[in-house]
This record gives sequence, structure tokens and C-alpha cells, in this order.
Amino acid sequence: MPRVFSPVMGCMFSLPQDRLAAAERTPQIRETSFIEKMKKTNRNIVVFYGSQTGTAEEFANRLAKDAQRYGMKGMAADPEEYDMSELSRLKEIPNSMAVFCMATYGEGDPTDNAQEFYDWMQGTDDDLEGVNFAVFALGNKTYEHFNATGKYTDKRLAELGGNRVFDLGLGDDDSNLEDDFISWKEQFWPAVCEFFGVEATGEDSSIRQFELVVHNDINMNEVYTGEMGRLKSFQTQKPPFDSKNPFLATVTGNRRLNEGGNRHLMHIELDITDSKIRYDSGDHVAVYPTNDAAVVNRIGERLGVDLDTVISLKNLDEESNKKHPFPCPTTYRTALTHYLDINNTPRTNVLYELAQYASDPQEQENMRKMASASTEGKALYQSWVLDSQRNILAILEDLPSLNPPIDHLCELLPRLQARYYSIASSSKVYPTSIHICAVVIEYATKTERVFKGVATNWLKNKEVTDNGHKHTVPMYVRRSQFRLPFKPSNPVIMIGPGTGIAPFMGFIQERAWQKEQGKEVGETILYFGCRHKNEDFLYRQELEEFEREGVLTQLNVAFSRDQEHKIYVQHLLKKNKEQLWKLIHSNNAHIYVCGDARNMARDVHTAFYDIAEEVGGLTHTQAVDYFKKLMTKGRYSQDVWS
Repeated sequence: MPRVFSPVMGCMFSLPQDRLAAAERTPQIRETSFIEKMKKTNRNIVVFYGSQTGTAEEFANRLAKDAQRYGMKGMAADPEEYDMSELSRLKEIPNSMAVFCMATYGEGDPTDNAQEFYDWMQGTDDDLEGVNFAVFALGNKTYEHFNATGKYTDKRLAELGGNRVFDLGLGDDDSNLEDDFISWKEQFWPAVCEFFGVEATGEDSSIRQFELVVHNDINMNEVYTGEMGRLKSFQTQKPPFDSKNPFLATVTGNRRLNEGGNRHLMHIELDITDSKIRYDSGDHVAVYPTNDAAVVNRIGERLGVDLDTVISLKNLDEESNKKHPFPCPTTYRTALTHYLDINNTPRTNVLYELAQYASDPQEQENMRKMASASTEGKALYQSWVLDSQRNILAILEDLPSLNPPIDHLCELLPRLQARYYSIASSSKVYPTSIHICAVVIEYATKTERVFKGVATNWLKNKEVTDNGHKHTVPMYVRRSQFRLPFKPSNPVIMIGPGTGIAPFMGFIQERAWQKEQGKEVGETILYFGCRHKNEDFLYRQELEEFEREGVLTQLNVAFSRDQEHKIYVQHLLKKNKEQLWKLIHSNNAHIYVCGDARNMARDVHTAFYDIAEEVGGLTHTQAVDYFKKLMTKGRYSQDVWS
């Protein structure tokens, strides 16, 4: 799930982002029995999460924390860290239940950390009679396999005899995931109370999860300065490189791609020499950005805090695997710069917990209202926070009586996530370099502030040399299924408007390399779209050169705003329908789509249905089925974002 929804507009994989990287977890340790742990710590609710971007994990933590308000004791758990075949033993614990917050990722797949659990569900015939459960699914309606993992978990647990205590919740990040979760949660807890015959304790006050430890006398070599896992990992780099151990790649290229207009589209090159990192065309590069120093400083000033204080936030629950919310010990400055998401709009639980620190009764009431499930509260949160795009600094500035302790704020803010971009190069041509193509996000909000995308503005400012100083980017590669055909002789049809061109630069470079190797290379056709020919025709010189050399058999470009009527890639597809149908139906062509999932990918889909109906003589139902089968065979691949 949340296949990424961050405002990063490079060609990001469908949903991107890796599980929370962390020195905060006990790494590589599998606890064999969550049942024994629950018994030992007197817990009766376990909330498992399948999380790729951290949202499902955040929801699981909120549910586990909520349990206390209903006279129960909960724990959030990563299924990857436990033996999930123990689930049938849950009935040994009186009044117990398992809740699952399950995100869907990729093309209807489970998240990385839930893969083993998913495989277990598919293969087991364990009897789950007497095991109480509920599922909240996280997904995005713009994708075909909406909430597939959550739906499967709910269905499969019931098939195995589990007792569904409350209906499956369906969260849709295309509209308002937070709203969906709150609405589900508001009905979930009363149902659980009724089922177990318990009453809410009425304890509605804030419950802290972590305690503050200030280090007045500490060796600074023991303090985290932005590392994701091992202390000093940025000073002494050791492969293999992954989400917990990113490689510091030197920026060796940074140029503006567009020749005009008010946007900034950029091409970045990262040097991976001596890293042992391997990649294939179509893979994704993950980068860990840092927040704007000016915003961090303003938060410190607003709260009157010395940001260079060295602190640890220590879990009050000594049995928890999550010892700290982010790598500790560290400074407030490092936490706000490297570890916490301070740029996006905060979720309602953050407002609820912070409300107690507003001295103005009206401000406090409004904050609590926005965190409620009431129609008025939801509307206020939508307009005042989401539509106005107020981040935590804007909220602190616009609510002058709000003065939370900075440690509680740091406890509540979500982790800053890696950003994923489709790699815009081929390792056959650039074995020691990874290229990124992205558009810088910057625009005015309704409150007349300027919203700046964290990663793209950070990358934009990474000059190749800055007074002799070389800029670096913490990164690692994530494999994808977006691959050129095994046989180079198969024709390829690539559709990628805007920064959706990214993976196709790698594909075209690779086809050119295959040609040089004397291989028979099939037709290579590109459909690219941009606003104006003389403004944002990305990689124009390179593409026209590939066309001259015969590597690109066809270069079809839709300039949407160079004429009165807008022309998009789907219109060009329809124009070439006979040729396309022949390539697809008779010549085994592979289709690739990269870009916006909500509009473009859907419109391209529809264009192909129309072609199948108009040229192939299929009915609409047959056309839909035809392209579904192509997807199953790996001949229709998408790398899209929402």
C-alpha cells in the first residue's frame, strides 16, 4: 500500500517506500513466541502490521496504545519478528484478540515484512477456532488490486475458523486514509468492548510511550548524527547496502532538463563506484532526504529549545522491541533534520495528544474537535489542516497558545521516509552510476506559505561541487519487476509522459547496448508527453539521437498545450491503433507504462481497450480480460504513483 503518495514526482514506484529503517528495532532477531511475550507482560491485544511506508505501523501503534483506554493491554508487533504459526495459541490468553493493519504494495502484493505471514496463510490448514481477530486494510483506489492484502487476510483468517470481532476496514489513501481509519476505529472499540463485556475506563488523557533522558555528559562519538542503523556507518561504510545501511553516493551530475517554464525538472547522477551495488534497468533508487534547516531552526525558536541538547527517548515498556522512536542518543536538531517528518500534515492523533498543551481553551477545543470522529471535526481537519497543508510548524505558528514539550512532539511525529525514484539509466552503459529524473515540488498553499517537497528541493541543492565540497546522498537500490523482455527481439511499447520517461531512458540505453553487441533487437517505440515542445521536452537531444541511430524505432510525443485542444499520450495511441494492435496481438510486444496512476495510467488502459475493440473486434469485457492476461504474463507492466 501506500504506494507512494508523497509529493515526490520523480517516477516513483507505485507505492513506494521501505519499512521504517531503524536502529530502533532489535535487528535480525526473531522472537519465537508472541504468545509467551503476551503472557509474560499481561497483554491481551496484539496488533500486527504489514507496513511499507510506516503508515500501517503507525496505525498499529495507535491501536495498541488505545487498548489502555478500554481497560485492556496491547502491543504492536511486526509479523516478520515472530513465528506466526503460533496464532492458533492466542485462545490460551483470556479475552484476547489479534488485530491486523495490512497495507497492500506493488500489484496487490503484501509488504516486505508481511510476506512470510502471507505465505504462511496461503499454505496452512491450522485451526483458528477461538482466535478473535479484526483487520484494517490500507490501500489506494487508483490501483487495480485495491486493498488486496487486507481483504485476503480478513477472508483467510475466517476460512481457518477465526472469529471476526469487527468488520474489515478499508482505508483509501486516494481520498483520506486518516478519516477512514478514525471512522473504523470509532466503531471498532465499542464492538470490542461489547464482545468482551468490558467498559471504557474513561481514561482519555495522553498516554506517553517514551520517557525523556537528557545526556549532559556524553561522548559525542556515541551520538547518532543521521545514521539509519549502525552508529558511525556514514564514516565507515561497509556493504551490503540497504534500508538500514544506505550508501553515501557522491553527486556527479545535476542539471536542469527543461528549457523554459516555471517548473524545475532535473537530472541527477549518483556515483556508486566501490559500493558493490548492482542494479538493472527498471529498478528503483531509494534516497534518504533531510529536512530544510530553516524549518528545523524555526521549530526550535518557536518552542524556545536548544536544538543541540543530546537526548534519548526511552520506551517505558521495557519488553518492547522498539526501544526508541528513532536512533538514540541524538540531538533534537538531528531528530528533526534526519529522522522525523516535519513537512507533511500531521495526523489527528498528533493534534489530540498536543491539545493539552494549548493554554487557550478555544484552541484546545478545536484541536480535540479535529481529532474526533464527528462530522464537524472531520470537516475542520480537512479544511484547516489538509486543504490548507499546514505542517507542524504552521500549526505552531497559527496556534500561539500551543507550547508542547519538544520531546513529546518528537515522540508523536512519524518517521521521515526514504523517497523512491525509477532509475533513469542502464547498468550496462553506466555500471558505476545511477541517474534520477525528477520535478522539484514548490507551490503556494492556501495560507500563502510556500510548500516545498523535502526530497526534490534537497536534491536540487546538491551541486556537483560546492567550493570543493562534494555532496553525497544516502541511497540504496530496491529491485522491481519492471523489466525489459528476456528476448531482445521482442518489440517494446513504452508510455511515459513527464518524469515517467525515467525508466525508459534506461530501457533505451540498454536496447542500444544490445544492438552494439550484435543482438537482434525488436521495435522500440516510445510515447512521451509534455506541456510544450520548447519548454519541457525532457532528454530531447538524447531521444532524437536514439531515433536517428535507429535504436528508437518511433518517437511519438504529445505536446499537450502547444495547440488549442489538449493532446495526451492516449490520443497518440489511438492514432496508431492498427500498428499497435499488430505488435501486441501478433508480434508478442511488451507494454510498459510509467507515470501518474490516477489519470494517465487509467486513460492509457482505456485507450488499449478501445484499440482491442475497434481493431481486434473484441467486446469490452473481452478487451478487459485480454489485457488482464497480458499483465499476468508480464507483458503489460506498470510503474505508477498516486
